[in-house]
Amino acid sequence: MPSLLDRRSLALAALFTVNLLYGINYVVAKGLMPGVIGPSGFILLRVAGANMLFWPVWLIKRERVAWSDAGRLVICGISGVAVNQLMFFHGLMRTSPVHASIIMVATPILVLVLSGVLIGERITPNKALGVGLGAAGALMLILLGTAHNDGASMLGDFFILINASSYAVFLVMVKPLMSKYSAVTVMAWCFLVGSVIVVPFGLHEFAQVDWQGLAAPDVWSLAFVVVMVTFVAYLLNTWALRVVQPSVAGTFIYLQPVLALLASWFTVRGDLGLGWPQLGAAVCIFAGVWLVGRRDRKRPSSQVGAQ
Repeated sequence: MPSLLDRRSLALAALFTVNLLYGINYVVAKGLMPGVIGPSGFILLRVAGANMLFWPVWLIKRERVAWSDAGRLVICGISGVAVNQLMFFHGLMRTSPVHASIIMVATPILVLVLSGVLIGERITPNKALGVGLGAAGALMLILLGTAHNDGASMLGDFFILINASSYAVFLVMVKPLMSKYSAVTVMAWCFLVGSVIVVPFGLHEFAQVDWQGLAAPDVWSLAFVVVMVTFVAYLLNTWALRVVQPSVAGTFIYLQPVLALLASWFTVRGDLGLGWPQLGAAVCIFAGVWLVGRRDRKRPSSQVGAQ
């Protein structure tokens, strides 16, 4: 029993670390775009770096994938890597880190909707109300983005919403694969598929980077996003899911807006452009997520957020 408790404590610490990395990423990545590297070029760097880290790990076990699962892997690579990452970085460049992190909290709600449509999960009245509140909060943030000079924009918030939606598709579609293969195998193939799609979009911006003239802080920031936010975060997340239920892991996404806000405050040390309207939008999203995330007696909902 003590060893089990220790493993659970480590898993919870791992999940906190994952979402801490995601929260910091909102500020670090935005600080690099577009001055150091364009968003599409940044995605190419991140996906290429992830491939260089995931595939050597895969080679240790060399788990084979059935051809019958190839189509699903392609869909997961498109939704979970290509569209997800392209929309996140393009959106983050155009909006504020706080707006982006709050909109991403709607991901569990989107997962519920897609689960009901694609796999027939029953949507209760509480869950339906939660979906409505979350959608209202996200819409409020998008509309308010043009009314305040806080670095947010309607287009940027909309891109982040597409990012959240594409990742929700990924979470629903990847479930059958996770029951058959290891997380490293699934992620390695997903990032490989994603890299094929990202290359045409990011090659020009990647080539425009003055790699020789990069300042040391920029190099460390780029390495942080590739190694910590991509590789380490995915590994910690998947390891934690071996110990705790997905519903437990899903609740940790709620920390991201708070952690992003703290990271922004430590970096900016000034007015973040937040007011009562933004607070009301955030309350709508958190209330909606809380209603959706309430466990049913028969089966808990499963949501995990990522970048």
